[in-house]
Amino acid sequence: MQFAVCINNEGYPSSLEVGKLYRILPDDEATSHGYIRVIDESGEDYGYSNDRFFQIELPEALEKTLLVAFKQDRNIA
Repeated sequence: MQFAVCINNEGYPSSLEVGKLYRILPDDEATSHGYIRVIDESGEDYGYSNDRFFQIELPEALEKTLLVAFKQDRNIA
């Protein structure tokens, strides 16, 4: 699992918040075109240009905690 911080929401002010942490979903096709797929403010996953985000690696314990929080937020079993 990967996470990224939004650093540019130009053109998408209601979908992305600058400074917010987003979960990256695996998408090889999007990656091959310079995009990453994230769950945005609509609660759905969309592909955005990679340069809108700064990808970060989190400590494993924090990553696990955030995954649980994301699942609870989206009511995923």
